[in-house]
Amino acid sequence: MNVMEVDGYKAKIIYDPELDQFRGGILGLNGSTDFYGKSSTVLRMEFRNSLKVFLKVCDEKGISPTKEFSGKFNLRIPPKLQSQIAARATGEDKSINQWVTETLKNSVAS
Repeated sequence: MNVMEVDGYKAKIIYDPELDQFRGGILGLNGSTDFYGKSSTVLRMEFRNSLKVFLKVCDEKGISPTKEFSGKFNLRIPPKLQSQIAARATGEDKSINQWVTETLKNSVAS
C-alpha cells in the first residue's frame, strides 16, 4: 500500500487511470476525505488542504475528526492456528490476548 503522511495523518494513495491522477484518501477519519494530484508535490499540498478543511468542519460541528474504537473486535481463525497461538502465549507466560496484542503492535510498527 502506498501511504503518504502529513501532520500525523496517513492517506492511502492510488493511481486513477481514468483521471490520469493520483488519488488519496485520509485514513481513520470520521468521514470520507479524498484529494487528487498529478505529482507528489501537488498531492501533498491537496492532502494538507483537504485535511485542514475537514478538521475545521469537525471543529465547527463539535465532532471528533477521527474514528473512535472500543478496543474490542471478534476474530475468527482456524482452530489449529488458535492452538498454535495458545502454545506460543503459554510458552512466553502471557495470555492469548497479551501475545496477540504484542504481535499485532509489532506488525504495524514495522
